[in-house]
Amino acid sequence: MRTLPRRQSKFRNFALALLATLTLLPAVPLLAQEVPGGAALAVFVYLFYAVFIVFYIYAAIATQVIARKTNTENGWMAWIPVANLVLWANIAKKPIWWGLLCLVPFINFVFMVLLWMAIAEARSKPNWWGILMIIPLVGLIVPGYLAWSE
Repeated sequence: MRTLPRRQSKFRNFALALLATLTLLPAVPLLAQEVPGGAALAVFVYLFYAVFIVFYIYAAIATQVIARKTNTENGWMAWIPVANLVLWANIAKKPIWWGLLCLVPFINFVFMVLLWMAIAEARSKPNWWGILMIIPLVGLIVPGYLAWSE
C-alpha cells in the first residue's frame, strides 16, 4: 500500500472533515426534536445548497468557455473558488491583484465590474455588459452571454 506524504495526508483528512461537516450540518435541525420548524429549515438549507451548486457549475462552465474563446491558459481554474478570480484577471489582461480585490468588501463591486467590462471587451462585446453584473438577476445572464454568443 502506497502511503501519502504527511502534508498530503493532513490535507486529505482536513478535506474529508470539511466535507462531512458541510454534509451533516443541514441535518442538525432534523435531529434536534425541540426545534420548531426544524424539518422545514433543513429542507430550505438543502434547497439552497442545490441551487447554489447549480449556479456555481453554470458560472464555472461559462468562465471556462470564455477562457477558451479568449485563448487564456488554465481554464480549469474556473472550478476553484479563489482561483477563478485570478482567471478573470488573466482573461481581462489585468494584474492578478485585481482579481484578489474582488474578495475585499465594498471594493469588490467596483473591481468585479471593471474585470467584467474588460472580459466583455476581450470577447469583442461592448464593455457596458460588465456593468450589468451588479444587477441581481441580469448578472446571472452576462457570463452565459459572453461565453456562448458569437
